Amino acid sequence: MRVALGIEYDGRPFNGWQVQPDLPTVQAALERALSRFCGTGQAIATICAGRTDTGVHATGQVVHFDAPVSRPMSSWVRGTNAFLPETVAVRWAREVPEDFSARFSASERTYEYWILNDPVRSPLLAGRTGWCFRPCREEFMREAARPLLGRHDFTSFRAAECQAKSPVRTLREVTIERRGRLIGIRLRADGFLQHMVRNIVGSLVYAGIGRVPPEWVGEVLEACDRSKAAPTFSPAGLYLTGVLYPGSGLPEKGESPFWPL
Repeated sequence: MRVALGIEYDGRPFNGWQVQPDLPTVQAALERALSRFCGTGQAIATICAGRTDTGVHATGQVVHFDAPVSRPMSSWVRGTNAFLPETVAVRWAREVPEDFSARFSASERTYEYWILNDPVRSPLLAGRTGWCFRPCREEFMREAARPLLGRHDFTSFRAAECQAKSPVRTLREVTIERRGRLIGIRLRADGFLQHMVRNIVGSLVYAGIGRVPPEWVGEVLEACDRSKAAPTFSPAGLYLTGVLYPGSGLPEKGESPFWPL
């Protein structure tokens, strides 16, 4: 039986999603919990929708695995959570067809980035939001983001070590809203390159604080040159909030980390 799980986690204690020798990762914690819950003594391998980096969070991560035992779906939630650290939780479980892939069956992914825009850092939001101490105007950020919508070569916003075969992606939504001291940015696309969200956010912040004119972001996109964009923004405010699987009946998103955009 193949099972899909919706996972929520605080990325601060982990060295990203993927298993790494002698380092704490979300995948290692989840697979260990699943193995203990099954009680068979065998390792359980999971495949995720998107491998998040060190310090990145998720409210809508999706994984699949092939269950070695039969359990009610509600038991996969409660039982696995009993063996997970408090920083990780299974939100839901569904049986899926044997050809379902959390990674390859997905048609769309959604990320949110939250920025604390305040002259003084917040101890309560440290590690949960990015921080911009200069006044940042969200209307400038919205104007700067417009050229990014649609299908483009996003080489200017991909990490140098990105292994994706093509830099072309379709960005279907960029929503930017202020909630008091917080600025929320939601990006929805058919896929994302390594560090693409954080690199876009860094460039939008440059426009928001007036360091560059809004039209500069479009020029960076057209340049197809990573050196032309702003530095990669902190991982602290990044959340994987949703993955879309057409016709699957699976939940499409997790809860927004602060307020709904």
